[in-house]
Amino acid sequence: MKFLFDGQAAIQVYLTSKDHPCDSFIEKYYSNQVFKGDVGEIYSCLDLENPKIYLGLGDLSKASYNQLRDSLAELSNFANKHKIEALNIDLLNVDGLCSRRTVHAYVEGLRAGEYKFDRYLSEKHTTSLKEIYLKVPENKKMTVVEDAIDEANTLVDKIFVTRDLVNTPAMDMYPKIIAQTAKDLLEKDGVQVSILGKKEIEDLGMTAFLSVARGSAKEPQLLIMNYQGDPSSKKTIAYVGKGLAYDSGGYCIKTPDGMKTMQCDMGGSATVIGAISAIAKRKLKANVVGVCALCENMISGDAYKTGDIIGSLRGLSIEVGNTDAEGRITLADALAYAVDTFHPEFVVDLATLTGACIVALGDLAAGAVTNCPDTMALVKRASEIADEQVWELPNLPGYQEYIKSDVADVYNTGKIKGAGTITAGLFLEKFVDQTPWVHLDIAGTAWLDRPVGALPKGATGSHVKTLYHLAKRFSKTKEDDE
Repeated sequence: MKFLFDGQAAIQVYLTSKDHPCDSFIEKYYSNQVFKGDVGEIYSCLDLENPKIYLGLGDLSKASYNQLRDSLAELSNFANKHKIEALNIDLLNVDGLCSRRTVHAYVEGLRAGEYKFDRYLSEKHTTSLKEIYLKVPENKKMTVVEDAIDEANTLVDKIFVTRDLVNTPAMDMYPKIIAQTAKDLLEKDGVQVSILGKKEIEDLGMTAFLSVARGSAKEPQLLIMNYQGDPSSKKTIAYVGKGLAYDSGGYCIKTPDGMKTMQCDMGGSATVIGAISAIAKRKLKANVVGVCALCENMISGDAYKTGDIIGSLRGLSIEVGNTDAEGRITLADALAYAVDTFHPEFVVDLATLTGACIVALGDLAAGAVTNCPDTMALVKRASEIADEQVWELPNLPGYQEYIKSDVADVYNTGKIKGAGTITAGLFLEKFVDQTPWVHLDIAGTAWLDRPVGALPKGATGSHVKTLYHLAKRFSKTKEDDE
């Protein structure tokens, strides 16, 4: 999709709020309650000599970027349904909303209609909307608007990559394919990518990771992505993603319904891949590493079992109480590797880790557990800029009692019913060795069972933007993202 500033299309879009009609033409429809200006509501007059579309934005006195994004996503879908190729739209000045983030909302909303996972469909998805003629208010700097459009387009592109990685079934997206796909994508933008196979993982001593991988015929891969955007600095941040290409639950087997979407269990890794790709594409002045322990959790005669006591790269022993609590076991070694190898200023891990997080927060927010309030504040601010919600859960001393083992250093699941997201996070804390750390449980936000606003059914690519903006705020990149 092209965003243009010179010329115009045949169709004008009029943006109107819930209580204030934008012109006399639509005012009569307000009075008759035919059109109310609700978020995403559309009234079109395409058969007029000067065709026009009225798009509702809801109550602008309570305006949000999500309102703009969701409304423009409806416009995108409407345009594609009616084979409209170009539109004129004004860039709004909305009190309380920043210009850069408003532009992001426009781009994300208007491009929402482009995405559909159609790899296995004989009829491929096509979109007609190709050009947006954007009228920019005179008080806006064109250089800022143009850069914001480029940034938003980059993020949308990488979110689409993340969605494709997650949506692809495990038969075609297993550890070696994930790793090679990341390598092919990232090396083009100057990211150093290393892929370690089973023998090299064994040599490192990643016993926990290998224990989960044992049941699968597909070999595990350790994916290491190293972006050095600021060679003058020794400071590095680390992102670690859960990389279960498929999760059957192991001997604690899931139900058929529980298994059918388990290609999404590598959503954390896909998010890290997408974010580092965006960071590199935009050449942020930051040093960012990504580590993903990629494997499958399957059942075989050699699969790990409940009751096993396994080792780890950190040297801590783990009692396996549930083979379906496998993600935290792989992350334990991935976190230890990231911390010990790169000595980051802080580390953030992302994982579709617990059903308990969905019970607690639904699909609107990721759950967070941390050992460092200052790092948590950075992540929260990045998530606010990204419009991707994060809700911090308590890290209280008493919760540690729930993951104590009588026969090992730590138990891999909580010993009580409840607090499942917290105990999973606190399990991971034991492997970061005092490094400032935030755990994001994206079980609810990474995958949707129905479309929600600008987000599609299936993989969402949620929190690619959060990781990008976190790196941007950590970097020396001089841009106004407030």
